Amino acid sequence: MTVPCMAGKILTVDLTSEKIGEKPISDEVVEKYLGSRGISAKILWDETDKNTEPLGSDNVLIFSAGTLTGTFAPSSGRVTVTFKSPTTDMYFKSTTGGHWGSKLKYAGYDILVLKGKSKKPAYIFIDDGKVSIKDADHLWGKDVRETTEKIREELEDQHIQVACIGPAGENKVLFSAIMFSTYHAAGRGGGGAVMGSKNLKAVAVRGTGGIKVASPEKFKESAMRCRNLIMNDSRYPFLSQFGTAVSIMGINLLGIIATRNFREGTFDVDKARYLTGQYLKEAGYLKGRVGCEGCVVGCHRYTEFETGFSGGPEYETLAALGIGLCIDDTEALLKGNELCNLYGLDTISTGSVIQWAVESFERGVLTEKDTDGVILNWSDSSVMLELIKKIAFREGIGDLLAEGTKRASEKVGKDSYKWAVQARGLEQSRVDTRGAKGYALAFALNPRGPDHLHSQCIAEFGRSKEGTDRIKKVTGSEKYATPNTTEKRPEIVQWHEDCYAATDALGFCTFVTVSLYSFTPADMAEIFSYATGISMDEDKLMKAGERIVTLEQCYNIKLGKTREWHVLPWRLMNEKSPSEGGSTNTKEELDGMLDEYFELRKWDKRTSYPYLETLKSLNLEEIGDELNRMGIKL
Repeated sequence: MTVPCMAGKILTVDLTSEKIGEKPISDEVVEKYLGSRGISAKILWDETDKNTEPLGSDNVLIFSAGTLTGTFAPSSGRVTVTFKSPTTDMYFKSTTGGHWGSKLKYAGYDILVLKGKSKKPAYIFIDDGKVSIKDADHLWGKDVRETTEKIREELEDQHIQVACIGPAGENKVLFSAIMFSTYHAAGRGGGGAVMGSKNLKAVAVRGTGGIKVASPEKFKESAMRCRNLIMNDSRYPFLSQFGTAVSIMGINLLGIIATRNFREGTFDVDKARYLTGQYLKEAGYLKGRVGCEGCVVGCHRYTEFETGFSGGPEYETLAALGIGLCIDDTEALLKGNELCNLYGLDTISTGSVIQWAVESFERGVLTEKDTDGVILNWSDSSVMLELIKKIAFREGIGDLLAEGTKRASEKVGKDSYKWAVQARGLEQSRVDTRGAKGYALAFALNPRGPDHLHSQCIAEFGRSKEGTDRIKKVTGSEKYATPNTTEKRPEIVQWHEDCYAATDALGFCTFVTVSLYSFTPADMAEIFSYATGISMDEDKLMKAGERIVTLEQCYNIKLGKTREWHVLPWRLMNEKSPSEGGSTNTKEELDGMLDEYFELRKWDKRTSYPYLETLKSLNLEEIGDELNRMGIKL
């Protein structure tokens, strides 16, 4: 029996054999894993292992719409993309918004699993339950905007939603993105490269069906109540009006904005203002606020400038391409953002690897001979724009940088790993964890690598009443709503991880659950119950979130990862923050937090492996059994 509000089917396309199949999703699986992120993690567990090459035909690429995606539930239009990452060689999930996910469900599917490799460039067209593999020779080499427009013209429908790669994915840039609805990126981890390795240019979806919920009147009442909760949150007006870039001045004031490749923690205030969401609006660059399917926030930006237009830019883009490179040229940054969107590049990794290159040039590790005669300087927007293009097309120095900071620094040597701000292969997102201890622990634990899109502990800053209230509920006191202490960070991180996992699985945007905080796990459980007919409360929902987090940890254990893998970038653990009374993320400090965290999770402190009893309590016995059969003793 299909769970109400879900299509109830997994679509599998083998690009090698061109076989197309379907299988049902049971009520038990939905109750156990909640939805997209959880179910996809289990599919990845079943389909891949340590011998799977991320860019090999044996890797799988899983697109999954959230359980509530396509319904009236507020801000529930998310899609999760899951794969073994070429960036990290580990588990990876990347989430995005837009309208593609709802169309997949309206077309009759919740999840799409891609296997194999096409003999020649191809794209998939899902048309209300009919699936075809089409030739994409004429699309290969085109950018994201052109590809989307061409497919819509070819299929004679401007409402078709397209997920595609640009030249960066075709060229297997290890941090290339998959772009949805033109400007929404499943950005991190190299999903675009996985798609390119399969000779797959795009997945186009036309869905005209509908979705039913189990209790329509109660669902509508709950959805409206939750919309009001979100819109009455104290941070809502700022996020809605100015987007994520609203936080630039505040993070700068705290001294933890990553400047000059994390060598500095602040950016000149007069320059920083030109990168804020407020300035984009005041100066007339902002032409529209864009909402994903069902969104009540509309944080996504649509901007125009003298020579172009694009979706965004968001905080991470402005920080990575701008502040990190000491660039305050607004128009150049809008252009850099547009290029990354068109080529299909993760802006965080792109900005980070360019910063590494500039610092390497400054230190004499790279020379003009290495950089095709380009002189790499801080504050030079022309260098930033030129390197973006070179990376996307793997031209000259771009071929090295397209491998990411970890591999580039290993190839160049000369201690350049010390300023390659990455861990486990992933470039760190733009918060200096030396001044934010909850973020430090979360980044070290994140199975993707050191970034905020697995456990975003915004509440630890205590910058909103709702966030402070959440810290009090989690720790027992609002005094822990401060980022510069290690006390209670394990409890804070654990709550955020479990809540984040549940949020992704249901298809909600994390801005409304672990950023605004007024929309709680109890609210998610209520609306899930009315939508699916499956009884859910806050405790069961958070337990399911814990199950997902634990399964993801076990996947990396399956690949041979142990406690030693939970680290932060060398610079942040060995060089003091330049802010007043600067600190580092020391091994001793991190080890102390990890010990407490593993005790909370009931994972072994020595290995980071969950105990068998823990897996049994989470109904994950089969995971423990497989690890034991592999010789990994829990």
